Amino acid sequence: KIMDAFVSMRHYLSNNYLEQKYYNDMTIRHDNEIKILQESFSKLEEKREVNEIYFDGKIYDAYSKIIDILMSAKKEVIIIDGYTDKSTLDIIRRINVNVLLITKEKSKIKDEDLAIYNKQYHNLTIIYNETFHDRYFIIDKEIIYHCGASINHAGLRTFSINVIQDKIVKNVLIKNVDNII
Repeated sequence: KIMDAFVSMRHYLSNNYLEQKYYNDMTIRHDNEIKILQESFSKLEEKREVNEIYFDGKIYDAYSKIIDILMSAKKEVIIIDGYTDKSTLDIIRRINVNVLLITKEKSKIKDEDLAIYNKQYHNLTIIYNETFHDRYFIIDKEIIYHCGASINHAGLRTFSINVIQDKIVKNVLIKNVDNII
């Protein structure tokens, strides 16, 4: 009877081990598949966050996104916007890092607005330059956003904000900015 009990116990353990191994293998395989799905969803979410389109009338959403982008800087922000005006100053005053604004000589920003701004806030440097047509936000010389609308017109018509991912393009753009500075 003792022998029969050991044989019976060995069969039970053996069958149970095979069944447990099957479940473990299946769990590991499904766990890996779930991780792959989660990574895919994360990448989609990341693309949605950094590449967005704003349709006409989405003025606040566009304005809010631009503020979020600029506020993400840790050291400095370079704003390239040839059609800037006082509304840009209203946004820049919220940023707690140095800001370099590259704009056209004939931008809508007035010298008196700049003088008054600079009496209170000391984070803004302006360079007048006609080189750029498009708008860019360069965050800590690492992340570059291309913006299809000027800050003061964001959301009035359909436009998009996109992160420039290509390292060569980023380096060339930063080099061009450095040459202007």
